[in-house]
Amino acid sequence: MWRKEYRPAKKRITVTVGESVRIIREFQELSQNQLSQLTGIAQATISAIENDRVRLGVERAKVLAQALKCHPGVLVFPGWELPKDAAA
Repeated sequence: MWRKEYRPAKKRITVTVGESVRIIREFQELSQNQLSQLTGIAQATISAIENDRVRLGVERAKVLAQALKCHPGVLVFPGWELPKDAAA
């Protein structure tokens, strides 16, 4: 029988900003070079972002999010959780 109450999934791992960029890029089957061509951000910079050597920044987040077809907040705040009362 279905339960009517919402039960959030348990958090298994913590993901850094760079890891979130890499995970979403790989999920969309893009190489760093392909993402570089889509965004105009140098491949070396994308690598540095993914390895948390360079901060993502708001402007880069917007450009990457558009290319990766996601909201910039997904990249900038990978560990952010909605309050329980805000869940759909």
